Amino acid sequence: MEIGVVGKPNVGKSTFFSAATLVDVQIANYPFTTIEANVGVSYVTAEHPCKELGCAPNPQNYEYRDGLALIPIKMIDVAGLVPGAHEGRGLGNKFLDDLRMASALIHIIDASGKTDAEGQPTDYHDPVEDIEFLEKEINYWIYGILKKNWEKFAKRVKLQHLNLARAIADQLTGIGVSEEDILEALHKTNLSNDPMKWSDEDLYNFVSELRRINKPIIIAANKADMASDEQIKRLIEEGKKRGYIVVPTSAAAELTLRKAAKAGYIDYLPGQSDFKILKPLSPKQQRALELIKEKVLDRFGSTGVQEVINKAVFELLQLIPVYPVEDEHKLTDSFGNVLPHVFLMKKGSTPRDLAFKVHTDLGRTFLYAVNARTHRRVGEDYELQFNDIIKIVATAR
Repeated sequence: MEIGVVGKPNVGKSTFFSAATLVDVQIANYPFTTIEANVGVSYVTAEHPCKELGCAPNPQNYEYRDGLALIPIKMIDVAGLVPGAHEGRGLGNKFLDDLRMASALIHIIDASGKTDAEGQPTDYHDPVEDIEFLEKEINYWIYGILKKNWEKFAKRVKLQHLNLARAIADQLTGIGVSEEDILEALHKTNLSNDPMKWSDEDLYNFVSELRRINKPIIIAANKADMASDEQIKRLIEEGKKRGYIVVPTSAAAELTLRKAAKAGYIDYLPGQSDFKILKPLSPKQQRALELIKEKVLDRFGSTGVQEVINKAVFELLQLIPVYPVEDEHKLTDSFGNVLPHVFLMKKGSTPRDLAFKVHTDLGRTFLYAVNARTHRRVGEDYELQFNDIIKIVATAR
């Protein structure tokens, strides 16, 4: 799974990426600082079952800290997007290429309104306009892929009696679109099964719906500490009207806190509302942390960075953490490791889906599962729940 960090230049994209991954990237106050995409590992966090069950885990594919599971996800920070990117303006073509396989997008906007549409400093620019422009650029990018050969494609579908959803999915495999995504978009737009009857507007509406499904967007209202309460409130309300989650964010504050924690100056976990000073600080360091506490943590409850990531994974992508085990009583694998692995599963997934995720052979030979919390046997129609602990029982090969 890959999460893309997107937005126009100079709004704090690279700072957000660096704060989320601790990957050192070039951060500067001018457009197109990022030219080559930066790739790193971030973490989605969730309360660990051991916090409730009183066990001590031995994580193998995730991290465990203070009752939290830190589950790794891939994050990509790409070149800034400007209006007209789908026509190649700025670094538009490269930007869109870098986002082909992203499962969800975190759109960084300047909540303070101090960056214009081109990424240049300004007295005031309405950040609501940025929400709309990025959505349209990605829509037109996908629209362009389909529109290029649409007439020929539509004729072929009709003459050869092709399955429309499968045929469109074949056209869009390069950007990670599945047949299920297409079917859902067709259902929501209620368009004719004959693509020759589609107008340009029909095609754009279909693409717009498909983008919502395949590349859902969450808004990180960055530089929130420099915006007024009224600006933040309006952004949240306007975002809600357009179907977006908007989270007040200060990527710069998060980066400072994470670097201070890494250096051993403070005890801080991403997403926390406070930090603890562990060793003496210089007056300058002390003042910087006091300002973060006052202007960000006390005002918003957190820097917003971890909240954005968690909401992108758990709310936008509808994923849940599930822990497979071999011994449902000791909660261990065959080596005695307690809750060693966690998998992010789509809501609505079943134990058989989990079995396939663990190993193809386990999925093929699946018999039933055991819910380790209740010690009850569950069938393949059981719907997995957040933080389920599941033993898979399969036939011998």
